[in-house]
This record gives sequence, C-alpha cells and structure tokens, in this order.
Amino acid sequence: MKSIWVVDDDHSIRFVLEKALSREGLPVRTFSNARDLLAALEEDSPQVLVSDIRMPGGSGLDLLAKVKARLPHLPVIIMTAYSDLDSAVAAFQGGAFEYLPKPFDLPRAVELIRRAQEESQREAVADEAAAQVPEMLGQAPAMQDVFRAIGRLSQSHVTVLITGESGSGKELVARALHKHSPRAEGPFVAINTAAIPKDLLESELFGHERGAFTGAQATRRGRFEQADGGTLFLDEIGDMPLELQTRLLRVLSDGQFYRVGGHSPLRANVRVIAATHQNLESRVRQGAFREDLFHRLNVIRLRLPPLRERREDIGVLARFFLQRSATELGVETKRLSEAALAQLLAFDFPGNVRQLENICHWLSVMAPSQVVEAKDLPQELLQAGTSTELTLERSEDAPATSGEVSAAAAPQSGAHAPSAVPLPGAGVASEAWVMEMAREARRLLAAGEPEVWELLSRRFEASLITAALELTHGRRIEAAQKLGIGRNTITRKIQELNLDV
Repeated sequence: MKSIWVVDDDHSIRFVLEKALSREGLPVRTFSNARDLLAALEEDSPQVLVSDIRMPGGSGLDLLAKVKARLPHLPVIIMTAYSDLDSAVAAFQGGAFEYLPKPFDLPRAVELIRRAQEESQREAVADEAAAQVPEMLGQAPAMQDVFRAIGRLSQSHVTVLITGESGSGKELVARALHKHSPRAEGPFVAINTAAIPKDLLESELFGHERGAFTGAQATRRGRFEQADGGTLFLDEIGDMPLELQTRLLRVLSDGQFYRVGGHSPLRANVRVIAATHQNLESRVRQGAFREDLFHRLNVIRLRLPPLRERREDIGVLARFFLQRSATELGVETKRLSEAALAQLLAFDFPGNVRQLENICHWLSVMAPSQVVEAKDLPQELLQAGTSTELTLERSEDAPATSGEVSAAAAPQSGAHAPSAVPLPGAGVASEAWVMEMAREARRLLAAGEPEVWELLSRRFEASLITAALELTHGRRIEAAQKLGIGRNTITRKIQELNLDV
C-alpha cells in the first residue's frame, strides 16, 4: 500500500497526524518542506498528499501545481491556519481534493484522509480501465450482441443496415465495421442524408459536371467516388427523397452511376452501410420508402439498443466522457458521487449516448467542485427524477413501470407518505428537496439510526447557511439577513455545525 504523505513545517502537526494515521493502520511519510517532498517524488509517489499552505521555501499552492503536473489524479488536501476565501478558491482551482482549516478536529481530519484514500483507489481502478478503453464501450448483453455481430462481419463486404434511436451511436458502429473489414485501408466517408437540402443531395452523392447547374463552375466528385475502395455510410437513410432512392437502388444493383449533368457511367468499389432511427417497414407501407431498396439494404440488420436498455454501461461511459472532456478542456477530471451516479442511472436518456456525452461535457465546465453531487446535475435530470418520485408518493398502488423508482423506495404498506410542505410558488421542481429529505428520513428510520431529528436538522441548517454564504461570497451579516436570522445566530450555528466557511 502506498503511503500518506504529510508536509508541514510545524513539527507538532506532522507528529499528531503521523500518530493518528498509524493507529488507523495507514502508512505515513512526513516532510518538513516542499523541496524534500519533490525530491522524494523522483523515486516514489503517495496515495494521498496532505500539505500546509504556507511553508518556508515554497507555498502549498505552488507544491500543489507541481504535484498535479506529475500526478493529476492524486488527491491533495490543503491545510492552513489562514482560513480566507482567496486561499480556499485557489486551492480548489488548483485541483485540491479538500481544504482543511487549522486548528482541525483530529478524527475529522483522519476521516477526510480516509475519503481521499478511497478516492485515490477508485481513480487507480478507473485509470487502469481507461488505459484499456476500446473504440466502443459496453458490458450490457445487448451491446455484446452488437460486438459479436461486428466480429462476424469483419471479413464481409455485405451491405449492413443499422437501426437505433438518435444519439445511440450508429456512426460508431459503422466506423467499427469499416475498421475491422478488409477495406480498413480505404476511406470511410459519411453523409447525413437528412441534413442536406433535397436539391443538393444528388450532387453530394454522385458529384456533378462543370456547368451542370447554376454555380457548378468545376467538376466535383461525389461521395461514392470519394469512398472508392472503402466504405460509404449513409446516415438517416429513411429521409432520402424517393427520386434519389431510385438512383441509389441502381448503384447498389449494378455498381454504376452518373454525375449530375454527366453522360458517361462511372463505377465505384464501395461498401454501403446505411442507418436510420425510423421504422423502414412502416415507411414502406406509407409509400415513403421503396420496398425494393429496403430489401437491398436490409441484407444484414444490426439493432443498436437505446441507453435505457443498457443502464449498466452508463457509469463507465460517464467516466470516459468526463475524462475526455477534461482532456479537451485542459482541466482536472470531474468525478461522480454515488448519489449523482444513481440519478444518472435512473434517467431514461431520450437523447441516448449523445445526451450523456453532452451532460458530461456540461459538468466538466459547470460543476462547482471536483466531485459532482446530485444537486450539480442539469435540471433535465433533476426534474425527471423528481417527477418519478412524486408519481410513487401519490400513486402507491400503481404498478411500477420501467421508468419509475423501484417499489422498495416507496413507503411500506399501510404507511402514509409525508405531504410536502407548501412553499410559495412550489411546483414539481421546488418540491424536490422535500421529497429527498423525506426519503432520507425513511431510510434512516428503517435502519434504526439514533437521533434522526438532530441529524437531519443539522444537515438542513448547514445546507441553508452554506448556500447563503456562497451567495454572499462569505459575508455573514448579509447571509444572516437573507436567511432572516440574527448575526449572532449565524455565528453560533457556524460554530455548532463545524462549518468550514
């Protein structure tokens, strides 16, 4: 096991932490200055670093920057006797795991270091998994079926039709089919037939001769020619105009086509992979899609499952997207708390994997701390979760559906769900915190937790005071005024609740 490293010029702090951590069975290594610690990094690395913020020969913030440059995922706890806002902000902006003001309660400090150690272990597992990230992620049985199909088709030139909802990753599957085919050395050319105006799509697909229409000042090769020797991916094929469907059918039948305005037939050695989110059989019945083209494309069909059918993949996909977003943005990778991950797992993701990717990118920019809590998630997830909870609370006898929380989360038979406290302008979204507290109260009571009233009251008060202080940038008098309490009251509560503000 790697050691916990403590660096502080105060001998008594080093001594107290070393003894406390040793009693917990945690190996410890101490340093009196940043220079010695940086020299030790040349040969070894810690599991957690606990550093003072002001030391002779170099500040803890400078040390934090240097350590993070070498070990970006190392949890670093910054200690200081100078509890000012600027230091706290600078520590977190530098990637600190937590900020520990002196004098600190020793059991609390040990608990914090334990949390950092657990985070370090999770990061190590995540880094190992990330190092082995394949081109497509998925442990769900439905995705394993897709992977097996790609493997079986790896040596084939057959036309493939990929079906699946928007955002489910159809182009990724098409790219994988190309990459693992005998055409891998050839080009992969993709075109979204729904994104190109009808009067331009023919030219995009087949090219045009000079002077074929107004603005055609030079001969242009179409996508079929560009994909010669490789793969042409036709996305959203169900939206292709009927007249172009006829031309596409002719190409698939005999391999020949004409440029717009051309008179000489051209040939292209192209494998076609098509994709659609629509039901093509239904489109055929409606007369919007040619039946003969449908059968020509539907040689091998791959159905890509929506994300709600592969919920076990949400966690690994989210970690991957958070890592990728952090790399693109040049920031520290955000981590999901268990509550935040549970909220993601309960969401149906109508936008599928693309929506999850966008949410992770949003979190990389907007989440206020390195560990993403449930409250930090976008409103689209929070409101969806609240709506589900309210359905359960108000309709206990209704059968559970796939989008609802399990029945175990509802009150036991004969029990009555607590009514939400009426609030000015309260609606589904504003009742969310009430429902969350009610659910937490039921959990604690069922577990036999002592002093539930005191525990939840302290959490509630701490949340109110912390929110008000964040809003007022730490100005206690202004925060007290907003909360409707006195200046002495907020000072006393901060002390009683041991708030780090």
